Amino acid sequence: MLHQPIASIATRTTERICEVAWFSDLCGEDTEFISVRDPDRSTFAHCREIALAAERLGFSNLLLPTSYMIGQEVIPFAAGISQDLTKISLLTAIRCGEMHPPMLARTLASLDQMLEGRLTINIINSDLPGYREDADFRYQRCAETIQILKQAWTTDRIDHDGPVYGKISLATDPVKPYQQNGGPLLYFGGTSDGARDVCARYCDVFLMWPETEELLYANMQDVSERAARYGRQVDFGLRIHIIVRETEEEARAWSQHIMSKFDPVRGAALKNASQSSWSLGVQRQNELREGANADGFVEPLLWTDIGKARSGAGGALVGSADQIVEKINRYMDMGIRAFIFSGYPLIEEAEWFARLVLPRLPNSSLSRLQGRIPFKPETHELS
Repeated sequence: MLHQPIASIATRTTERICEVAWFSDLCGEDTEFISVRDPDRSTFAHCREIALAAERLGFSNLLLPTSYMIGQEVIPFAAGISQDLTKISLLTAIRCGEMHPPMLARTLASLDQMLEGRLTINIINSDLPGYREDADFRYQRCAETIQILKQAWTTDRIDHDGPVYGKISLATDPVKPYQQNGGPLLYFGGTSDGARDVCARYCDVFLMWPETEELLYANMQDVSERAARYGRQVDFGLRIHIIVRETEEEARAWSQHIMSKFDPVRGAALKNASQSSWSLGVQRQNELREGANADGFVEPLLWTDIGKARSGAGGALVGSADQIVEKINRYMDMGIRAFIFSGYPLIEEAEWFARLVLPRLPNSSLSRLQGRIPFKPETHELS
């Protein structure tokens, strides 16, 4: 039995829909077995195949992560595949501080033009690779970066004066994106007060990692209240892994299969190689796993063993198609409007999900619903 219903949180998107996204692991972690790397899955060609498969299968968005690890870097990868895609959006992860914000605005506007408006941005507030930075400094840098991006995309000039980037005064003629109503949507995840405040003040979608329904609800309530103090509303998203089969027994059998070669030492080394392995969000994922039963479940369908070898989202929904659909419907009733799923291995699990679950969901792009992508009627040649 699933838990009793939880009241819905007020969201920016009032329609009961869900943007269903998949994941192309540019960071070298696509594999069939947890803690076992597969170098052949870190190549541009393989990551491109994941993107093509996600579009073919009907996903509406695709998360492209960024990390200083073996694999592909996000902006050149997104540009490289942009002309191969015609329908799916790209949720492109951008770490604040890596590029001068006016040039970042121009780079992302160019990418949005290549994708004809199918660009969404995942704002990353982590330390720059090789550094351990003061948290307040990171939040300030992140806030100033977003301020400059928004000015660049929506006004005639960038007129900025802040403690991190100082005074910037530039015309924005070279910086206009394809999306004319505010530029690409900004997705943001974070556990600390500073991170949540940045999202509540500036961003469009607050992304969460797996937690129990009660904890997810508490997170959503907190960010919703913060946004309201700024006169805003945000949408909510969930980044989580998935194992779905015709029956719960088959799904659980696959969870055991992907853990069958797990090595604790190797798993810990892979997890600690990530730039975010020490973060508060990862600590919360570790605490979630500590409350699991002997099979790794913390509530019905929510399995946490993936977090033994993975920094970041450390939980998966595991169950039959009917169970997974019911669970996603519960999340939508809470107010979650965007889902970013993935599985081990990525292409094969995308096909399972697309066959058993995706046709049963109200899948839609948040960018289109919010009018970010200009309407472009289909044209048909006369025969």
